Amino acid sequence: MGLYKILKIVALILGVAGLVFWAMLVSKGDDVVKATGEGVDPLMYIAYIVFAIVVLFVLIFVLKGLAAGNIKKTLISIGAFLVVVAISYALAQGVETPLQDGEMLSESGSKWVGAGLYTFYILAIVAIGSMVLSGVKKLTSR
Repeated sequence: MGLYKILKIVALILGVAGLVFWAMLVSKGDDVVKATGEGVDPLMYIAYIVFAIVVLFVLIFVLKGLAAGNIKKTLISIGAFLVVVAISYALAQGVETPLQDGEMLSESGSKWVGAGLYTFYILAIVAIGSMVLSGVKKLTSR
């Protein structure tokens, strides 16, 4: 049996289970769900199972691709990503910040949030720049 068929069967089973749990949740009514959260647990278990399956398949296909492909390119890409994260962390400023619930976000936590935002911005700029550059190259090569 091919991997495609196995994935289709797993997707069908999870879809049916999700549909059944959704029907159970709807049958309880909005007021009960808002007041007690009753019926939400099975949906959370489905979400955890789907997440675990996705992570498992991602790991399998990444390792399979590493074994079949050129590991040097993969390591260069990972290294470049880590350099971007390091630059973002260096640019970020950590300041204790009060949260809405009265808690305090630590200086370290604030710095990591800033680093994540800077990483996103840098990667978005690189992606947009590479798309623009690719488009310009296609236009000029004609």
